[in-house]
Amino acid sequence: MIDEEFLETLVCPQNRMPLYLADARLMAKLNRAIAAGRISNEAGRPVEDSLQAGLVRKDRTLLYPIMDDIPVLLAEEAIALDQLDGGS
Repeated sequence: MIDEEFLETLVCPQNRMPLYLADARLMAKLNRAIAAGRISNEAGRPVEDSLQAGLVRKDRTLLYPIMDDIPVLLAEEAIALDQLDGGS
């Protein structure tokens, strides 16, 4: 997984807000919504594959996926967490 020291240096590319690892409960909820076809990224593309991990912005509005232990800190790949409202 991501080195703790490295994680402390990561910030949101949109507003420089700190990021932290998503907990298992959030990841499970997100993956259920992905499986149901209800999640798209900020670019508007559907997220089709489940995620093993993610980084959540401090304000809990966005999640950046972690793919093969590499954080994908591209604004268009972020997932708005308000898509989970009313779901699963």
